[in-house]
Amino acid sequence: MSQHFSQSVAQTDPIVSEALKNEETRQQDQIELIASENIVSRAVLDTLGHAMTNKTLEGYPGNRFHGGGQFVDVVEQAAIDRAKQLFNCEYVNVQPHSGSQANLAVFFLLLKPGDKVLSLDLAAGGHLSHGLKANLSGRWFEPHHYGVDGDSEVIDYDALEKQAMEIQPKLLITGGSAYPREIDFARMSEIAKKVGAHFHVDMAHIAGLVAAGVHPSPFPHADIVTCTTTKTLRGPRGGLILTNNEEFFKKLQSAVFPGVQGSIHSQVIAAKAVCLAEAMTDDFKVYGSQVKANAAKLAETMQNRGLRIVSGGTDTHLVLVDLSSKGITGKRAEVVLERADITANKNAIPNDSPRPPEWVGLRLGAGAATTRGMKEAEFETLGNMIADLVEAEAAGDTDATVDRCKDAVAKLCKSFPTYGA
Repeated sequence: MSQHFSQSVAQTDPIVSEALKNEETRQQDQIELIASENIVSRAVLDTLGHAMTNKTLEGYPGNRFHGGGQFVDVVEQAAIDRAKQLFNCEYVNVQPHSGSQANLAVFFLLLKPGDKVLSLDLAAGGHLSHGLKANLSGRWFEPHHYGVDGDSEVIDYDALEKQAMEIQPKLLITGGSAYPREIDFARMSEIAKKVGAHFHVDMAHIAGLVAAGVHPSPFPHADIVTCTTTKTLRGPRGGLILTNNEEFFKKLQSAVFPGVQGSIHSQVIAAKAVCLAEAMTDDFKVYGSQVKANAAKLAETMQNRGLRIVSGGTDTHLVLVDLSSKGITGKRAEVVLERADITANKNAIPNDSPRPPEWVGLRLGAGAATTRGMKEAEFETLGNMIADLVEAEAAGDTDATVDRCKDAVAKLCKSFPTYGA
C-alpha cells in the first residue's frame, strides 16, 4: 500500500499534528462561552473525516454534473428531508458552505445591485453579512439599519415600521449575532408586507433552540430563512436555506449553484444530515431547554454581582454584558477570562464605539458548556467567576483571582470531559 493511504498526520506533518493535539487539549481544559461555538458529537466528527470528502459534485441529487454521486445523493437527500421535518417547511437547500454564503444566495435571489436592504444594526446585535459597508452585502446593495430602544435595548417595532415606511426597502432582515431577546416574527412580517418587502430571517444563533421547540419559529411568517448548522444546532460548519415559497425555491437552487458557489462539500453535507437527525431527538429537546435555563442563570448571577446585562436578561443562549461601569473594555475582559481558561469574546453593545478595540461589551453563550453537561449550578459558579475576574481586572490586581478561577475551571473540566478525555 502506498504511504499516501497509510501514513497519519502525526507521521507526515508534525507541525500540524502538534497543533491539532494542542487544540484538542485546549477544548478539554477550557470552558467555551463563545456564543457562536458548540461541540459536535463524535458521530458528526467522524463524518467530517470520512473519505466522502474526496467526491466532487455539482448540481443536486439526481441531477449532477459528475458521475459517481449516488451515495452523496443519499446523504444530501437525508439532510434535506430532515431539515424540512425539523423546521416544518416545504423546501430546503443544504449546500451553502456557511451562513454568510446562505445570506449571499438570498441576496442573489431576491435583489438587484443597488436595491435597499433594512437590517438590524451591527452594534444592536446584527450581522456583517446583512449589509455592513465593509462586506459585499453593503457594497453591492444600499444598506439601512434599525436599532433598539434606548431604554429597553430591544427592537422598537413601531419605530421600525416608521423607518421601513420611509425607506421602502426591497428586503427586511432580522436576526444576527448578538441579540439576546426573542424577535416578534409575526410583527416584522406585517411590516414587510406593508412596505412591499421580502422578509428574511437569519436564525443562525437560535436554530437549535427553534429545533428544540424552546424558541418561536420564524415560520410561517418569514418568506425565507437562513441559518448555520453550528452554534445551537450543534453541527458542522455550514449553512441552510429554508422557505415555503415554491417560486423562490425554484430560483434559489440556481442562486446557490451556480450563483454564488460551485461544487459541494460532500462530507460536510453528510455531517449536516447527522446533526439534523440528532436535533430531532427527545434528548435534543432537553438540551435546548437546558441551554436557555443555563443562560438565564448566568445572566442572573452576573446581574446580582453588579454587572449590567444588556436588555436586562436573555431569552436565548446568549448573554451580552456591558462593562462600561467597570471602566474596562470587552477585550480586557476577554484576555483576563482566557488567562483563567474561560473563552469568551469582546462585542459591541448598543451605542458602542465604532472601533472594536474600544468596545465595552462581552458576549457569552451557554451552548458548548451545556453540551458538556453543565447545568444551573455550574453556570452560577461561572457567573461568579466572571464577575470576580472583571472586578480584579478593573482593580488592576488579577494574579490571585486568575489562579483561583483557573483551579476551579480545571475541576469543572475534569468533571465534564469531552471526547473521552
